[in-house]
Amino acid sequence: MSRNAGAKSRAEAARRVHAVVADGVSLEQLPVADDFSAADASLVKALTFGTLRHHLHHRALLKLLLSKPLKKKDRILESLLSVGLFQLLESDRPDYAVVSATVDATKILGRPQARGLVNAVLRRFLRERDELLAQVRDSNAAKYALPDWMLDAMKKDWPDSWERIVVAGNKQAPMWLRVNQQQVSAGEYASVLQKAEIGVTQLSGFESGLRLELPLSVGDLPDFRAGHVAVQDGAAQLAAQLLDAQNGDRVLDACAAPGGKTCHILERTPGVASLTALDSSAARLCRVTDNLERLQLNSEKVQVVCGDAATTGGWWDGELYDRILLDAPCSATGVIRRHPDIRHLRRSGDIPALQSLQLRILANLWHTLKPGGTLLYATCSVLKAENSDVIGDFIDTNADVELLADAVSEAMPDAVSAERDHFGVRLLPGGDSDTDGFYYALMRKAPD
Repeated sequence: MSRNAGAKSRAEAARRVHAVVADGVSLEQLPVADDFSAADASLVKALTFGTLRHHLHHRALLKLLLSKPLKKKDRILESLLSVGLFQLLESDRPDYAVVSATVDATKILGRPQARGLVNAVLRRFLRERDELLAQVRDSNAAKYALPDWMLDAMKKDWPDSWERIVVAGNKQAPMWLRVNQQQVSAGEYASVLQKAEIGVTQLSGFESGLRLELPLSVGDLPDFRAGHVAVQDGAAQLAAQLLDAQNGDRVLDACAAPGGKTCHILERTPGVASLTALDSSAARLCRVTDNLERLQLNSEKVQVVCGDAATTGGWWDGELYDRILLDAPCSATGVIRRHPDIRHLRRSGDIPALQSLQLRILANLWHTLKPGGTLLYATCSVLKAENSDVIGDFIDTNADVELLADAVSEAMPDAVSAERDHFGVRLLPGGDSDTDGFYYALMRKAPD
């Protein structure tokens, strides 16, 4: 990598970090510019993700390293310094190369006058590293890199497991694959990967799931473009297994984008009578269509519909569903390792608003379910307010709900780190299976 390319990658990573922490923009809205090579784009993403995971720790260090706070117009320098600190702390790049490329990035960011400042801060860190790290070692920012409100909520909900959840959330997530059973079995595809010298583990209880030993580009996966495989965490793959749609069922996948669960339902049960993939974002629904096409699952049975799951107006035809999957909008605190921007974007006030939305959607979709039909409620949150509290409130106001918590518990793979509550099952991130954090509650609607 040339010196200029290194500086350009660090400048781009700093812009992305700054957009998240200062402007509240999600990483999903920040694609890497097209003028980066594949290798440089990969570096930008790695720098961005790693820096965001540890930014609160870096910020605590910068309070000691900077003689005075940065001016508002120069706040992007905090993000650039955070990128530099991430590499000095976490990468095996030579210190001199990291400092040089980070200093050179000031010019690309339009702050050439800050070369001396960036150089001085990073070199001081190298000189006083052990002393500085010791000064912040016992702070929550250094140990957990989470905002206080989120850390407090996890301690309250998980008094015995919160630290394990936080530690798992600060690690890089493994790459899971979902094998398209209409094309090839999981065992057959595992053999293909092994022949290609790609390390893979197949865990019992995941019908079509494989976990790679090391992540790689999807372009390097055998037969990816032919639709043999998709990328989806093992915890998310359990949704289609628990929903267990049958031939002839009329199925609704609510809040469906980007379509992983929609596709998995069709891979397991191509004989469904119909499947509606509903989402409120037309842009994200394009990804559902793309995934259906790549996996060769597009058919007249599938309807991709833009609509609001909290109301039936404009999208529901009045015919009741046999099975409904509600992957509800949530804080995504169970997938924070995959989306490190969450720790910077979420606020404590978001949780009551999300809980209210989850209840509205659940109540609305319940009216579209046949008597005797089943609804699977799922979130990728580890907070009780969005999980057991929602189901408890819903049951209190609906007499026709039969909980199927035993069925969910019995269907959990042995390797999953799961806890049963009265309403469903909570999956902790990490564990032997190394899946994301998730929650599942399965309910049957009482017959008339």
